Amino acid sequence: MSTAIPKGALHRERFRRRASAAAGAALTLALGFALSGCYAPRDTTASIPNDYRQRHPIAIKEGERSVVVFVGSNRGELTPAQRADVLAFAHAWKREATGGIVIDIPTHTPNARAAADSLREIHALFAAAQVPHQAVRVRRYTPSDPTQFAAVKINYSRIIADAGPCGLWPRDLGPDVDKEWLENRPYWNLGCASQRNLAAMVENPSDLVQPRGESPPLQSRRSQVFEKYRKGESTATSYPNKDQGKISDVGK
Repeated sequence: MSTAIPKGALHRERFRRRASAAAGAALTLALGFALSGCYAPRDTTASIPNDYRQRHPIAIKEGERSVVVFVGSNRGELTPAQRADVLAFAHAWKREATGGIVIDIPTHTPNARAAADSLREIHALFAAAQVPHQAVRVRRYTPSDPTQFAAVKINYSRIIADAGPCGLWPRDLGPDVDKEWLENRPYWNLGCASQRNLAAMVENPSDLVQPRGESPPLQSRRSQVFEKYRKGESTATSYPNKDQGKISDVGK
């Protein structure tokens, strides 16, 4: 014998189920909005600075200056060009070196005797350039490759400026699904060559960090200018033969 459910109770049960489902959906939606508020999209372009000086900074570090002297087995003296190279090397050492000079001489090679003879001439050129003898150190070496021509190598440490390396392309420049392609941002390698050339051309790397100290003014010239100013005269410098180099009198 079956028991019939009252019609009013059936409507109340359906309403309760619908209300429960609606409340669950609203709770899920609210939780989703709360979690989306905590999510921040990752900026894939934040790692690439816009300024090329930040992407490719010029670093000040210690490097080497070297000169290679090729000496044949039947020649013990330097050529005129080699003498000029060694002499210029010695003058540069006095200006920019951070340590002594190291000369590497080959041994157990066909030109070992000739290289040892050229060493005396190198020492003489250093002495003529007023390089202290105690600042020069000689090392002997044997080439690992017997087929390689053994040369006399001269080097010293110095401060250099360097930037790069260039030619790196971490991202594609063409159309891409990455949103960086839609951003008006410079690509990574832009400006690297300019920074590297500037670092190679600078004569004193410390000029990139701080200005040089000013020399004191010429007191005699300053006194003369002040005296002219006190008398009301022109302080401009007058040259006795300023028109001597002219090749034409047009305009007079």
